[in-house]
Amino acid sequence: MPNLAATETSGAVSNRTRTISLALFFLIIACGIVYVGIHLSADLSPVKESSVLPFLLLIVALLIALGFEFVNGFHDTANAVATVIYTHSLDPHLAVVWSGLWNLFGVLVSSGAVAFGILQLLPVELILQVGSGSGFAMVFSLLIAAVTWNLATWYFGLPSSSSHTLVGSIIGVGLMNQIVSGPSGTSGVDWNQALGVGKALLFSPLIGFVLSALVLLLLKALVRVPALYQEPKGNKPPPFWIRLLLILTCTGVSFAHGSNDGQKGMGLIMLILIGVMPTAYALNKAVTPDQTSTFVAVARHASTTLVKYVDPAAQSTDPRADVEAYVRTHKLTPATVPALGKLTDTIADQVAQAGGISSVPQNLVDNVRNNMYVASEAIRLMEKAKAPAFSVEDASALEAFKQQMDRATKFIPTWVKVAVAIALGLGTMVGWKRIVVTVGEKIGKSHLTYGQGASAEAVAMLTIGMADAYGLPVSTTHVLASGVAGTMTASGAGLRWDTVRNLVLAWVLTLPASIALSAGLYWVLHGLF
Repeated sequence: MPNLAATETSGAVSNRTRTISLALFFLIIACGIVYVGIHLSADLSPVKESSVLPFLLLIVALLIALGFEFVNGFHDTANAVATVIYTHSLDPHLAVVWSGLWNLFGVLVSSGAVAFGILQLLPVELILQVGSGSGFAMVFSLLIAAVTWNLATWYFGLPSSSSHTLVGSIIGVGLMNQIVSGPSGTSGVDWNQALGVGKALLFSPLIGFVLSALVLLLLKALVRVPALYQEPKGNKPPPFWIRLLLILTCTGVSFAHGSNDGQKGMGLIMLILIGVMPTAYALNKAVTPDQTSTFVAVARHASTTLVKYVDPAAQSTDPRADVEAYVRTHKLTPATVPALGKLTDTIADQVAQAGGISSVPQNLVDNVRNNMYVASEAIRLMEKAKAPAFSVEDASALEAFKQQMDRATKFIPTWVKVAVAIALGLGTMVGWKRIVVTVGEKIGKSHLTYGQGASAEAVAMLTIGMADAYGLPVSTTHVLASGVAGTMTASGAGLRWDTVRNLVLAWVLTLPASIALSAGLYWVLHGLF
């Protein structure tokens, strides 16, 4: 009888915890939605549109972009809570709330480097003309393709990566853009950038596998506590210190995931906002007058610096077109450097005459933003190619100007970050059950132990965090799953090859499938817009 009473008491406490967790979760979601609505309304209030069509396009595009992050939530984010739920370290609903909060913190402190790094894969003319018919076709094609493939693989139980899917969709749009537009005046995919992204996506699972195995072996050598290497028993939580360790690693993965994976949706949302409402979002209105004065001074210094590297015989009659051609082809011509110098002067004049970046007239906002974007990309490519061979001092001056332009054009409003975090959190609520079973029971031939879970999560946290620091996208799903596989191999448990086969199959199929899907959609939508 006492045992029955204890069980009933435990069940009541569990139900109370679940109710409080859910109430807290939905309260946070509700507050986030109100916050997003207030700030979006404030941003759009000065915008004067004669038609409701731009607002309808904005709503539809934002819903699809947030839908991508929602799917990302139950595809990838749920991995962060898999070990703490499987080991009964936290109640599932409390774990999702906890993970969602740290995802939000990760999203809020993210730099945007991953977001805009992925967008660099796109053809430059589509980025500059994102508000055109081709730009809308691009945005809708890659979003619909990414969401469709992610949902299809989830339905069939294939553990695909949202990161892979998005990269494939972008490549598909770039390739089809080159085909439908012809080679003259258009660019396809930036293959140098694509190669860097591809390396990150390829090597991060291998790193996860090897390092997780090594961490587990090191843990066994240093921490000789049998309880750490046991499977969970029933619904009983692990000892306090093991429980704390698992919660800490879950927290780290959630934070790292938010700061890396969350950025992919943010970049797409900014592309949508710039295309549909350029007057509100093309330039960073938060730049202060003092920062504007610094911007103009740094631009003048950069222009003076570029003069040193100009061939006196070289001229540029159309600076913007010449710099665009360099960004598109990566081929430095005698006209490129003088063109960049003239474009730099133009940017400085435009900002100085307006009296500040936030004061640029609405009819010039798009032009100023595109000038800055092209100039920034040109400097980035010159730095990467080390051509021209700038001195250390001159390279520093140009990098300072690039950073000023990036601050004005590559920004992400806080409400966008909150919206992405909400979508990720809701997605995690939907998808955690399937992911928990996969991670806990279907990767190895034995069930996941506490030590294996902690090792895999710790390595995933560090791998994703390092990738974020370098602005590289990685897949939480693949890093964590390969980490668990590494710990299973190191402990001698062996792997379930049906699950490994599905992982490899998803990895192999995702890129070509998403490329084909987005390319086909772009071909259709390009003719409609």
